[in-house]
Amino acid sequence: MRRLLLSITPEPRLALVIAVLAVAWMLPGNAGRIAGWTVLGVVAVAAIADAIALPTAADLTIERTMPTSIGIGDHATGEYVVHSRWGLPLRVRLSDDLPAAIGGSPAEEAELVLPARASARLTTDLTGTTRGRFALGDVALRVRTRLGLVARRMRWTLDDAILVTPSVANVRRFRLLAIQHRLYEAGVRAVRQRGEGRSFASLREYVVGDDPRHIDWKATARRGKAITREFTIEQSQSVFCLIDSGRSMTQLAGTYTRFEHALSATLVLTDVAATAGDRVGTLVFDDEVRTFVPAQRGAAALRAVRNALIPVRATLTEPDYAAAFRFLAARQRRRALIVFFTDVIDARASRALIAHVARSAARHLVVVVALRNDDIVSAATPAALDEKSLYESAAAEELIAARAEAIERMRAAGVTVLDVSPSGMTAAVVNRYLEIKARGAL
Repeated sequence: MRRLLLSITPEPRLALVIAVLAVAWMLPGNAGRIAGWTVLGVVAVAAIADAIALPTAADLTIERTMPTSIGIGDHATGEYVVHSRWGLPLRVRLSDDLPAAIGGSPAEEAELVLPARASARLTTDLTGTTRGRFALGDVALRVRTRLGLVARRMRWTLDDAILVTPSVANVRRFRLLAIQHRLYEAGVRAVRQRGEGRSFASLREYVVGDDPRHIDWKATARRGKAITREFTIEQSQSVFCLIDSGRSMTQLAGTYTRFEHALSATLVLTDVAATAGDRVGTLVFDDEVRTFVPAQRGAAALRAVRNALIPVRATLTEPDYAAAFRFLAARQRRRALIVFFTDVIDARASRALIAHVARSAARHLVVVVALRNDDIVSAATPAALDEKSLYESAAAEELIAARAEAIERMRAAGVTVLDVSPSGMTAAVVNRYLEIKARGAL
């Protein structure tokens, strides 16, 4: 009983009613006292009656339906359903103690009208902000009747959690565009190699040296000349995403760090390569190896890579390139496509990177994805002609020139380098993969 009483709180309407009716005390003489006490008694009786009309927690139940996982930066919708077995209509304000890693519109901003012995629904927008698995908090209700003088607070502890993963929005988008044959909208060029594979590519006129078994006799009869079939070459290869999680990857590129952009591009490339039949793996490192996923095929590759990337974080440590490449060399002896997401600052700072990438290029096909700093590129163009702006522009140009020198050194050593902005990185990486796949370079 005591707990029930403590759960009841006055509403602003009760204070407003008391304030308005307090003028009765201003009547002269005994009339004012009588009127004041009478009004106060009526308000007290009304408040008590309103409290009695409130349900207990046993009369209400609440269901919270949230997505089991959400990508960082992705949007989703959660839903609450409040069920009432109470015989009176109610007004309910919901409050949910969601973790900070799940951003979105607060559920407590809306008030539900809950009819007698019925249900009401409330939706809320969610956004993943920090990777990891998070237990969802308690759900509380503040319930009042239409009279609204007092309210009862109720709290439920629900046993559910949500997993915030690297962004998978781009994966879904690329899949949808691929189904609709609209990948060009994402900046991906269709690349096809013609050769002796099993997948039909197109028809062309027969030339001496073509295999007579590939002649399309129906097309030959229609056109009156020999027509042969062309096929795409199908090769299964290994693709490894090597991700630097060191100091330079902690810098922001828009809302999120470069590291988060690299993780998103890795998931898209993993999905594209696995769909093409390739084996795909991932290695994340800073001053030590943080996670490693051996190369594997099919849908399991995307799940394994996504799950492995959930707990990793970019740190302020200097990356150990030597340890990362030794680790990879010991576990990936077959020739593979190594897609290396990192930053290239200048030739001196990148000397170790250049040496190990060039050495690895002797065994593997290495593509370095150098994440460009768009802020520095913008700063190279002075915003004004004052001394400070010109100095900042000169400093930015010096950094850009040093970075360009480091990139040219890698290219001279036979390393393919994609110098790209984080915002356009995913399409550039997928395009380069498709070109390598089409050429049969592995």
